[in-house]
Amino acid sequence: MAARHANHDGMNSSSEIAQPATTAVLIGYLVQTTVMNVDRESREQMIRVRGAVKTYQLPWGSFTALTKVDLEIEAGEFVAVVGKSGSGKSTLLNLLAGIDSLTAGEAHVAGAAVHDLRGSELAAWRGRTVGLVFQFFHLLPTLTVAENVMIPMDFCGAFPPRARRGRALELLERVGIAEQADKFPASLSGGEQQRVAIARSLANDPPVLLADEPTGNLDSRTGEEALQLFATLAAEGRTIVMATHERDVRRYATRQIILADGRVESELRGQLVPATKWGERQ
Repeated sequence: MAARHANHDGMNSSSEIAQPATTAVLIGYLVQTTVMNVDRESREQMIRVRGAVKTYQLPWGSFTALTKVDLEIEAGEFVAVVGKSGSGKSTLLNLLAGIDSLTAGEAHVAGAAVHDLRGSELAAWRGRTVGLVFQFFHLLPTLTVAENVMIPMDFCGAFPPRARRGRALELLERVGIAEQADKFPASLSGGEQQRVAIARSLANDPPVLLADEPTGNLDSRTGEEALQLFATLAAEGRTIVMATHERDVRRYATRQIILADGRVESELRGQLVPATKWGERQ
């Protein structure tokens, strides 16, 4: 990792922290007031889960990761699924993406019954509908940054071949690292690699982004920058579902769903926080 990148992601002085916090006030205000001022019944339902059960058969017996989970998420929401390790949050995201299958229940995403999709039909639906962001980035080390962003386009054929690099450069510009387009992932900092992963998740312009612990390998400053980016995407109308073990995401997420032992324990809807408190670090 180049020294200049390490220094950038590692800074934690009060002046460096203030900028993300200040931006959070503006983004948070936009997201929260949008949610509160729009008639909920008029908003498009993007995700609906009913009676979701997921049981794994293991050598020593069965393990139920999710138990009768019900969930509704509307278009443009940024929902944080919060829970400790083993609470079922990653399992829930895998079910929404069709990476894993339900033992019982239903999962509808963007108008599709995901629990009924199979094989190539499921893969085609996922490529068009869902963008995935992972904790460990999963960038291919032998491809440049731009080439990594182009991978979903190559698989789905969503854009003509000649247009794909231009699309990748536009997305990299959007996440603030266009100048890194022709570098290899190993030369980027952790925060920059996560921005590449977010750009890649947007490659086919999916209506839904699923992010599994996207800040888990980032320092606090770059973690906040990633959350700000998700909040901006949600404010523009994209639906974001993020699994995290961190509870302090209310400045960014419009709603928190707390999972414990595979069940929905509680739900906290977005609330307007007084502006004087939005910049405070808790």
